[in-house]
Amino acid sequence: MKHLTRRQFLASSALAGLGLAGCGGAAEQPVDGEGSEAPLTTVSFVLDYSPNVNHTGIYVAMDKGWFAEEGIEVEVVPVPADGADALIGSGGANMGVSYQDYIANSLASDAPMPYTAIAAIVQHNTSGIMSRAEDGITSAKGMEDHVYATWNMPIEQATIKQIVEADGGDFSKVKMVPYEVDDEVAGLRANMFDTVWVYEWWAVQNARLQDYPVNYFSFADMDPVFDYYTPVIAVNDDFAAANPELVRAFIRAARRGYEFAAENPGEAADILCAAVPELDPALIHTAQEFISPEYIADAASWGEIDPERWPVFYQWLNDQGLVENPIDVNAGYTLEYLA
Repeated sequence: MKHLTRRQFLASSALAGLGLAGCGGAAEQPVDGEGSEAPLTTVSFVLDYSPNVNHTGIYVAMDKGWFAEEGIEVEVVPVPADGADALIGSGGANMGVSYQDYIANSLASDAPMPYTAIAAIVQHNTSGIMSRAEDGITSAKGMEDHVYATWNMPIEQATIKQIVEADGGDFSKVKMVPYEVDDEVAGLRANMFDTVWVYEWWAVQNARLQDYPVNYFSFADMDPVFDYYTPVIAVNDDFAAANPELVRAFIRAARRGYEFAAENPGEAADILCAAVPELDPALIHTAQEFISPEYIADAASWGEIDPERWPVFYQWLNDQGLVENPIDVNAGYTLEYLA
């Protein structure tokens, strides 16, 4: 399987459906008092990429039967070309994986999509900039006179501009090329670019497994404004309004899955690899060891969204004039399903 990148909605997302379907979480259906199987309620859930350790808690909860205990069967639907957010917002999927910065794009539009973040999968932003070690780019200023792989997204480029200038650099000296890779390490090896936005738990671990020397610095370490929530579980608003207890039940099962993965990274990685044999076991295990402590980190429990931290990034977007319409900085999330 190709290695995953942050913004790439892979055509192989159909594989995600196969992987989850084979996970076995709904195999043991509850039995009522007369011995017949009680029907499970299907909840459609869209992943943001092909299966990876952002999703381990979902796989674990299915494998352990925790969704079935809540009366739920999880059905994954393929990710469309315009991404998971559009599918959740349109109601094509009841729930799925999103990001706070993606939700910002919707909130700032003339017609925001009706979907809301309801649980943080990871407590802190674990993304940043990776580069070849030989280039000596150890902070954002070092991106000057080097090539950066861009998605041509205003918020993305504004983030790069902010960190470069905050580090005393000149953003105009950062050269831009379109982001056109499946594997960031391969892109660096081929000199397609010099710097690239990655998740540390995936791309940096991939580089280490390949014994390819890289430098990395994180956005959250450079400026707390970028310690936003990425990724999150989001729900379609109409579905949530009609099925509040079902949504709470889903989150209860997911919480058990992520708590297990936080405490048992090796076994959790085995469950993910067994469900999706096409994954690279060495990379999955390495990535899982890195990310498991990040599921809960300094929060009181898995899934929490800090009402003081969520607005910070949105306020920055407003202050920088980076959004089409000003965002209500407290919009886009709710804590009511973390029961």
